[in-house]
Amino acid sequence: MKRIHFPVLYILCAVMLVSCGQPQKEVASVSTEAIPVDSSADAIQDTAYTAYLAPTRAELDKIMGVQLGYAPEDLWVAAPECPMLNWATDALWEAAKRVYPGKVDIAIVNIGGMRCMWPAGPITRGHVFNLMPFDNELVVLTLKGSDVIELCESFARYGAQGVAGMRVTIIDGRLADVQVDGKAVDPKALYTVATSDYLSGGTDHMTALTHHVNYWKSDLLIRDLYEQAVLEQDTLRVTLDGRMTVKP
Repeated sequence: MKRIHFPVLYILCAVMLVSCGQPQKEVASVSTEAIPVDSSADAIQDTAYTAYLAPTRAELDKIMGVQLGYAPEDLWVAAPECPMLNWATDALWEAAKRVYPGKVDIAIVNIGGMRCMWPAGPITRGHVFNLMPFDNELVVLTLKGSDVIELCESFARYGAQGVAGMRVTIIDGRLADVQVDGKAVDPKALYTVATSDYLSGGTDHMTALTHHVNYWKSDLLIRDLYEQAVLEQDTLRVTLDGRMTVKP
């Protein structure tokens, strides 16, 4: 047993006696106040720290302000199909075709991953970072046709997502049809799916993606692939082609 020195013991006893003699306190009321985090908070900023960060901010603004391409029209985000989703899935699909050592049948992007729209006008590196602020990487999964069908059934139950290389029709909350390369999906055939390592874990109700029979990791950031796509396309022309159709 560890010995307690007398001076320490005296101090402990004194603290206990003082504590016992203090009246008990209770919380009488609690109130909260919402403080908006917007331009109204500029008045309370730390001006010294802002000045310290100014050179770094200027350099970052210079990097992010580099123009990569141009959008003639807004690339807005909305379910079940929209210009931003179509562009993102097509760009991912085309990038996967270039780096994957085999055929890539389809691409999948989640609408929740589209963190902004792009207004008509110059598209900068900052626009790409705002769209994809995460370090998600391109992966290509090999799925059975039955799992592709299950994946599309999840779209019917939980909400449409971005697709490329396939056409999905949902009627009255049920999957009515799914085609790849103009043909109905064969439950016994194998299909390669380009997507993100994030979605490959089954997030956003896409548990069917975890049933892959092969997993290929590119080690390429999707954000970098999007930036390259804008550079190559220069002028982004996107159409709605009925690839994801939802009917009542």
